[in-house]
Amino acid sequence: MRAPMESTSGHATAPYDVAVIGAGHAGCEAALSAARMGCRTLLVTMNLDTVALMPCNPSIGGPAKGHVVRELDALGGAMGRVIDRTFIQIRMLNTGKGPAVQVPRAQADKRLYSLEVKKVLERQPNLTLKQATIDGILREAEPTPDGTRFVLRAHTSQRYAAKTLVITAGTSLRGRTITGDAARSESRAGEPPAMGVSDCLRDWGLDLGRLKTGTPPRVDARTIDFGETVLQPGSQTPLSFGFYYPGTDEATAPWLLERNPIYPVGPETPWRPQLPCYGIATNPRTHEIILANLDRAPMFNGTIQARGPRYCPSIEDKVHRFREKESHGFFLEPEGWETNEVYVQGANTSLPEDAQAAMLRSIPALRRAEIMRVGYAVEYDYVPPSQTRVTLESKAVDGLFFAGQINGTSGYEEAAGQGFLAGVNAARKALGGPPLILGRSQAYIGVMADDLVTRELEEPYRLMTSRAEYRLLLRQDNADLRLTPMAHELGLISDDRMEAVERKRDAVEREMARLGGLRVTPDRATSALLRETGHQPPRKAVSAVELLRRPGVDYGILRDLDLGDDTLGDPEREQIEILAKYASYIEKQGREVERIRRLEDWPIPADFDYAPLTGLKREAAEKLARFRPATVGQASRIMSVTQADLAVLLVHLERARGAASSPSLEAGTAG
Repeated sequence: MRAPMESTSGHATAPYDVAVIGAGHAGCEAALSAARMGCRTLLVTMNLDTVALMPCNPSIGGPAKGHVVRELDALGGAMGRVIDRTFIQIRMLNTGKGPAVQVPRAQADKRLYSLEVKKVLERQPNLTLKQATIDGILREAEPTPDGTRFVLRAHTSQRYAAKTLVITAGTSLRGRTITGDAARSESRAGEPPAMGVSDCLRDWGLDLGRLKTGTPPRVDARTIDFGETVLQPGSQTPLSFGFYYPGTDEATAPWLLERNPIYPVGPETPWRPQLPCYGIATNPRTHEIILANLDRAPMFNGTIQARGPRYCPSIEDKVHRFREKESHGFFLEPEGWETNEVYVQGANTSLPEDAQAAMLRSIPALRRAEIMRVGYAVEYDYVPPSQTRVTLESKAVDGLFFAGQINGTSGYEEAAGQGFLAGVNAARKALGGPPLILGRSQAYIGVMADDLVTRELEEPYRLMTSRAEYRLLLRQDNADLRLTPMAHELGLISDDRMEAVERKRDAVEREMARLGGLRVTPDRATSALLRETGHQPPRKAVSAVELLRRPGVDYGILRDLDLGDDTLGDPEREQIEILAKYASYIEKQGREVERIRRLEDWPIPADFDYAPLTGLKREAAEKLARFRPATVGQASRIMSVTQADLAVLLVHLERARGAASSPSLEAGTAG
C-alpha cells in the first residue's frame, strides 16, 4: 500500500522518542540502546516469536565480526552476553597469528538465543514491544510541536507517533525466496514480506536497490554418519564475548551448566559442556551433480537477478567458478541442544530440492541424509548507503535511520553493530544532543559505518579484519579500554562497571611501569630457569619488559622468576604481554592516526557545490556530489577520488571558509 506524504496532525497519543521497525539483531540493539539512554522507545515486529532469529548460520563471532561483538559488549550492547548464556560451543580463532586477528566464535542454540534476547527486551525499562505489520509510514515535512516526525500505520489501523525512526527490515522489504523453480513472496522461509515500507521510502525520494543472500539446507542429525567426519571440539579453557569484572554484579560469565545433548559428544571440556562441530568436504561426484543441474539453478538461469555476497557465495557458484578444485569444505553445525537440525555450513544453495538432496548424499557422511529444511535464496530491497550519513541517518529524511541489511550489509554481527549506532543516534536526535560518530581508529563499528557511506556497494557488504587499517589498535581484547568510557558518558554503562574498567587500565599501566624499571640479570638461577623453559638467557641485564618482548616469553615465566604480580587477573596479564611485544607497532599506528586526524576532522559543508571546482576531475566531482562526504577524510576514501583531486578540494575548502592555513596532503590521507 502506498503511503503519501500527508500530515500526521491529530494523533492522540504522545510520540515515542524512538520507534524501531524490525526486531532482528539490528532492531534489538537499536531499541535497547535508545531505551537505556532514557528514551521512550517502541519496537515493532511482525512476529514476537522470532525476535533475534538466526535464519542462517547459528553462530556469532569470527574475524572482524567477533571484534564487533566485543565492542558491542564494551558499549553496553546485548549480543555478547546473550551468546555467552546460550552457546553450545565456543573457540578462539587464529591463535597461531597475532593478537589483531585473534577472536572468539561461538555456535548458538538458536532457539535459546532468541528467547534470551526477548527476555532482555521485555525487562528493559522505557521499551515497548508490539507485534504488528507496518503497512505505511506518514511523515511531517517539519516536526510538529510535540516533536513528531513520523506516524507508523499498522495493519490493524493503529498508529504510532515517533520523533525519530530506525528501520531495520532485514530481508523483509518486498522479499522473495527462491528454490529451483519455486519462488514465493517471503521475507524468509515461512514468513511474509513487508510491502508498504519500500513505497514510502521511494515517495520520500530515496533510491532502492535489490540484493540477494542465501542459506543452506538443514539435515537430520540421526541420518548423519559422524564416523565419516572430522571432529571440531570447543575450547578447553573458558572464553566469553562479554567483559566480566571482579567486584561487579556480573563478576563471572553466566555459563550454562547442564544440558543433555543428543549428538555424539567429543572430548569433555572441564569448564562447561559443549557440542562439537564436524568437518566434511565435497568431492568430484558432488561437483558433477551440481554442474549437471546448473540449468535449473536460479543463479544461472536468470530467475535471480540481484547480486549476492562475494564472501559467502552459493556452492553452485563456487563449483562453477573454481572448476579446478576437487573439493570444498563444509561444516556440520548443530542448531541447538535439543533439536535434530544440523546446519550445513558452506552449502548455501537455491538448487531444486532433489538436486540439493543428491548433492548432499554424494558426501560419505551424508549418504543417508534427510533434509529437514531446504536451502533457498532470498531477494530483497535495500537503500544504497550513499544516501546515508556515517551516523546512519538518511541524508534525505530528517530523523530517519537505517541499520542492518537495509544498508546492504550481511551478517548478524554487522547488523547488531549498526543497530547500536543507529539507536544511539536516533536517541541523541530525539533528545537534542550531538550524534555519536565512531572513527576508523576507534572501532570496527566505525570502520563499517565509514565503509558503507564512502564505497560503491554492488553486493552485500561483509566486514573483515583487512578492511581496518588500524587493526592492531582495534583488538578484541582491548575493546573495553577503548569504548567503555564513551558508553559511560552516553549513560549506557553503570558507574560500577566504568570503575572496574578504570581499575583494569590503572593496573596495566602500573605494571608496565614497574616491569620497565625492573632489571633482570643473567645470574645462575635466572639462566637455569630460562633454559628449562627453552629460552636463551640474556647476555646482559635487561628490563623485565624487554625480557617479556622476546618470542615465546609470557607473563607466566616472569612469575616463575618471581618478577610477576600474582594479584593480576588474566585480562590484565594479556594486555601487558601484548603491549610489551607489539609496542613499536602500536606506537607507529598511533602516530599514523594523529597524522591524518586533521583531514578526518576537517568538515565539508553538506551543500558544498563540487561542479564548478576548477581542476577537479568530472568523475571525482560526480562521486563527491553523490556520496556527499562529511569530512575530507571520508572524501579521500571514495573510489575515483585521487590525491590530485583532494589537493584541489582542500584549496577550495580553504577559500570557502577563509582559513589562514590548511592540512597538507603530505600529512597523509585517510585510506
